[in-house]
Amino acid sequence: MIVCGAGIAGLAHACAVALQGRRVVALERAPELREVGAGLQVAPNGGRVLDALGVHPPSLESEAVHLIDGPSARPVLRMPLGPGFRLVHRADLIAALRDAAVAAGVDLRLGQAVVGIDPAGAVTTEAGMLHAPRIVGADGVRGLARRTVAPDHPSRFTGQVAWRAVVPCPDDWPREAQVRMGPGRHLVIYPLPGGRLNLVGVEERAQWAEEGWSHRDDPGAFLRAFRGFGYVVRRLLERVEEVHLWGLMDHGVTPAWRDGAVTLIGDAAHPTLPFLAQGANLALEDAWTLARSDDPAAWEAMRRPRVERALAAAAANARNYHLGGAARLGAHAALRAVGAVAPSAMGRRYRWLYDYDPISER
Repeated sequence: MIVCGAGIAGLAHACAVALQGRRVVALERAPELREVGAGLQVAPNGGRVLDALGVHPPSLESEAVHLIDGPSARPVLRMPLGPGFRLVHRADLIAALRDAAVAAGVDLRLGQAVVGIDPAGAVTTEAGMLHAPRIVGADGVRGLARRTVAPDHPSRFTGQVAWRAVVPCPDDWPREAQVRMGPGRHLVIYPLPGGRLNLVGVEERAQWAEEGWSHRDDPGAFLRAFRGFGYVVRRLLERVEEVHLWGLMDHGVTPAWRDGAVTLIGDAAHPTLPFLAQGANLALEDAWTLARSDDPAAWEAMRRPRVERALAAAAANARNYHLGGAARLGAHAALRAVGAVAPSAMGRRYRWLYDYDPISER
């Protein structure tokens, strides 16, 4: 088997296949595995895959998702989380997956850019051609595998951009994912191991911004976008020294995940907007379940309904976080009423997502 791409999906899949005693070559164009400093939230559905792989990066347990009104800093709804929700630095997860994959026997080849993919079962790199009965495309939304399988699939700019930064974490910061909501924007804040605080800010705007996490921006622009939020937020953003900005594109679910020997997983198959914290989790689900499947067509048929439901839920969150005017006041009042009576009720809406066990899926 050949895996194109050594991100979360690619490394997890390569590791899962190698643990079955099968030969895997994983190709990565980068000369070393590095990630832009950023955090991610691992939910129980993704965490079950990490546990099955024996991958345990440094993490913090997330105790709740806390919705807060951004301008007033007034709490709206705090939803307690059960066990299994982890806050992880992406670089730590990549490093742990890499070590597990290599220990399992994966032939990881860095600095090997894929320049051609033949659905008949061949991959061409700058070093030569490789053949395999199965090729897994885990090289992301802009990767060659996706362009090979779905060359004409369009995307659209959502009218939203996102900033991502990490700052030192105050000693008394709670172990929770805070979503500070305001008209046309929201800010997600949560702690990471090593005394760091992850910040992801999303703003609605008409001006297009380039897709991709590695584009640097002015920290002052990040601060100005949230200058109407409370004092705590402004103080955190004043500490940002390096920030990255990217435009959020709606790619939808790729209409076909397979062509001949090639099967797409992770962002190559279903790029996920960051409004439900499920991009990495869905990638881990893909990685494990495809490794256990002898029939990629049946696997795609099994996976597609769940993925489409998750993407729809993420899109709904984006709308709800950015309400303004009377709609915002009414929605926040309703959520406060729910929180006063049954604070866990809203979280139960996502049991279909978090309670899923990919390890038992066949």
